[in-house]
Amino acid sequence: QYSFKEVFGTLVVQKELFDVVAKPLVEDLIRGKNGLLFTYGVTGSGKTHTMTGSPGDGGLLPRCLAMIFNSIGPFQAKRFVFKLDDKNGVDVQSEVEALLERQRREALPTPKTPAGKRQLDPEFAEMIDAQDPCRAEEVDEDNVYGVFVSYIEIYNNYIYDLLEEAPCDSIKPKWNNCNTPVRNGDFVPPQSKILREDQNHNMYVTGCTEVEVKSTEEAFEVFWRGQKKRRIANTQLNRESSRSHSVFIIKLAQAPLDADGDNVLQEKEQITLSQLSLVDLAGSERTNRTKAEGNRLREAGNINQSLMTLRTCIEVLRENQLYGTNKMVPYRDSKLTHLFKNYFDGEGKVRMIVCVNPKAEDYEESLQVMRFAEMTQEVEVARPLDRPLCGLTPGRRLRNQAFREELSRKLELRGGPVGAGIFHLLMDYETSAAELFFQSFPPLPPCELLDINDDQTLPKLIEALEQRHKMRQMLTEEFAKNVLAFKTMLQEFDSSVASKENYIQGKLAEKEKTISGQKTELERLEKKIKTLEYKIEILEKTATIYEEDKRNLQQELESKSQKLQRQASDKRRLEARLQGMVAETSLKWEKECERRVAAKQLEMQNKLWVKDEKLKQLKAIVTEPRAERPERPSREREREKPLPRSMSPSPAPSTLVAPLRPRRSRSAGERWVDHRPPSHVPTETLLQPRVPRAITVGAPSERALARCDRYLLTHQELASDGEIQTKLIKGDVFKTRGGGQAVQFTDIETLKQESPTGRKRRSSPPNPDPAGDAADSEWTDVETRCSVAVEMRAGSALGPGFQHHAQPK
Repeated sequence: QYSFKEVFGTLVVQKELFDVVAKPLVEDLIRGKNGLLFTYGVTGSGKTHTMTGSPGDGGLLPRCLAMIFNSIGPFQAKRFVFKLDDKNGVDVQSEVEALLERQRREALPTPKTPAGKRQLDPEFAEMIDAQDPCRAEEVDEDNVYGVFVSYIEIYNNYIYDLLEEAPCDSIKPKWNNCNTPVRNGDFVPPQSKILREDQNHNMYVTGCTEVEVKSTEEAFEVFWRGQKKRRIANTQLNRESSRSHSVFIIKLAQAPLDADGDNVLQEKEQITLSQLSLVDLAGSERTNRTKAEGNRLREAGNINQSLMTLRTCIEVLRENQLYGTNKMVPYRDSKLTHLFKNYFDGEGKVRMIVCVNPKAEDYEESLQVMRFAEMTQEVEVARPLDRPLCGLTPGRRLRNQAFREELSRKLELRGGPVGAGIFHLLMDYETSAAELFFQSFPPLPPCELLDINDDQTLPKLIEALEQRHKMRQMLTEEFAKNVLAFKTMLQEFDSSVASKENYIQGKLAEKEKTISGQKTELERLEKKIKTLEYKIEILEKTATIYEEDKRNLQQELESKSQKLQRQASDKRRLEARLQGMVAETSLKWEKECERRVAAKQLEMQNKLWVKDEKLKQLKAIVTEPRAERPERPSREREREKPLPRSMSPSPAPSTLVAPLRPRRSRSAGERWVDHRPPSHVPTETLLQPRVPRAITVGAPSERALARCDRYLLTHQELASDGEIQTKLIKGDVFKTRGGGQAVQFTDIETLKQESPTGRKRRSSPPNPDPAGDAADSEWTDVETRCSVAVEMRAGSALGPGFQHHAQPK
C-alpha cells in the first residue's frame, strides 16, 4: 500500500484535478514565486493527456494560461515594456522605447496579425475554455504584468528549442573541409542549447526563444506550434509515445507603478520575475515489452537513464534531510535534473502527478512508479522568498484613474478638449496671477500727442511713471525684505530641519543598530529553530524506529514466553509420564520379585513334597509284601489316612497359587487348548465345562500350544468320600526365549457330586485288581492319564512356570 496527498479516480474531470494540483502553483506565480509541475508514469498511462487535455476538456496547461490572463488581464503592460535579456533577467523600458520597439517590429516584412483578429486553429480551439472564470484572489493592482512563454524538449539528453523557426533534426552528418558530408557514416547529434546559471543561481537555457503573449489564445497557439515539432513515435505499447521530455515555461514579469500611478517605475531592482514550468516526462518503458530497436532503443535507454538520475537525486536529498548528511546530489548526470536544480535546492514549490494505468501488464512498473512518488513526498524544498519593497503608497492606480475620470468630466462640462486638460488648467492659473499683479499699479494717462505745443500729456505721463517707479521701488524693497525674511525663515527652518534630521538620523542609526541586532538575533533564532526542528524530526524518526524495534522485541518476547510455557507444560507432562512409568515399572518389578520368591518357595515345597512321597512309597514297598493284595479300606479308615498322591505334581494350594503376575484382561477372541486325557470319565453333573473356540487334544503338542493363548487341563481323582471330583486347571500360554511354548497355571475350578443320604453312588469292586503295580497306579494315576510330564524349572524369561515336555511312556 502507498499513501499520497490526493488520489483521483478514473472518472475525475480535468477541472477538479486543476483546482487541487495546479491552481495553487498559479497563485504562487502571481505572488512572485516559482513553481514546477511534473507528470510522471509508465508509457501509455495518460501523462500528455493530463497536461494537454482533449477537445472540450482542456488539460492543466490551457487552464493555467486561462487563469493567469483572467487574473492580470486589466493590469498588463503594453507590449515590449518588459524586455528579457540573455542572462535570465528582465529590463523595463519607457513608453517611448516600447512604442519604438513596436513600430520596428511592425515594420518587419512579415507582420503578425493582431491578437484580436487572429483566427484560432480548429485543432486546439475547443481545448481553450473561454467561459472559465477561474482567477487568482490576491492580485496587486499597483503592478503591471508581462507574460513570456518558451517551449523546449530534452531528447537523448540534448536540449532543443521547439519554437525555433529552423527545423530541428535529431541527427546531422559531419562535414569535412571540402564542404561535403563524411562518407564513413559517422553521425553526431547537433549542437544543443546550453544550460547556464544566472546571478541568482537559477538554471536557464541560453538562446531559447521566449515569446511575449497577451492572451490565452495567443499563448496556447505558441504551445501548439511547438507541440507539432515534438518527437513522438509508434511503439507496441503506445501509438503516439513521447520520445522526449517536454518543458513549457511560463515567465511572469511584474513591476510597480510610480508614485502618480501612471507609468512603470524605472528601477530594475523592483522587477519581480517568476516562472512556472510544466513538464511532461516521457514514460519509463521496458524494452522487452516494447520490442524497441535502433533509434527507439536508444531513445528508451536515454529516457530511463534520465528518470533514474531524477530518482537518485530525490533519494540523496531525502537521505541528506533525514540523516543530516551532506552528500553531493548528482544534478549534472542528466540535463533534466540539471535544468531544475534550483527547484530541488528550494527556489520554488514542486508538484508531481503520478499517472497509473490499471492494466495488469503494467503492474510491476506501476509499483516502482508509486514507490518513487511516495518517497518524493518526504523531501522538503520550500524556502521563503524575499520580495522587494517599493515603499510607495498602495492604491496609486485607482487614485490616478479616479483623478483622470474627474478631470475629464470637468473638461467635458467646460467644452474644452479632453486631451490637453492639465496644460490649459495650468496656463489659466498663471494668467490670472499676472493680471492681479498688474492691476495693483496706477493706471497710465492717455499718451497721444495731438499738438506740438502740448505740455500736459508728457508731464502727466512722467508723473504716472514716477509713481509707478516709486511703487516698483517700494515693492522691490518690500520684496527684498520679504526675501530676506523668507531667507531668514528658511535658514531657521533649515537649521531646525537639520537639527531634527540629525536627531532623526541618530535615532534611525540607533533603530538600525537595534534592527540589525534583532535581525541577527532573529537569524540566529531561526537557525536554532531549524536546527531544533531538524533534531526533533530526527528524534521523532529515531523514536519511531525504536518503537518499532520495541514492538518487534515485545512480539519476539511474547513468542519466546509462549514457547517456554509450551516447553514447561511439555516438561511437566513428560515428568508426570516418567513418574507414572517409574511407578508402574517399580510396581511391576515388585510384583515380579514377589512372584519369583513365591515361585521359588513353591518349587522348594514341591521338591520336598515329591521327596516325601517317594520316601513313603519306598517305605510302603519295602514294608508291605508285593503278593498280598491290599484290602480296600473302609470309609472311616480312608478318611483317617492321608490321601495318596501321584508322582505328577498337583497344583499348589490356594494360598500358594496366588497369581504370580497381574491378571490381564482377555478379549472375546482368545483361543483355548482343551486337554482331556483319554482316561477321562464322563460325569453326570448338570454343570459341564464348555470352552468356546477350543482345540481339544488328548495330549498337548507344541503346534496346538502355538495357536492358542490359554490352556485348560481336565484332571479327575477320587475324593475322600470315594466320589469322583473333576478339577479344571487353567493357565496362560507364553513363548520362551528358546522358541518353545510355556504354560503358567493361574487357577483351579472343581466339580464334585455328593449324596444327601450319605450312600455311595458308586462302590468299589469287591475284588480289586491284584496287579503288582496297584500302589503305583494309585499315585501315578494322573501321570498315567496325562502323557505329558510336568516339571518345575527356574530361570525362564517369564519367571518360574510349569514346563510341559512330551515324553513317551
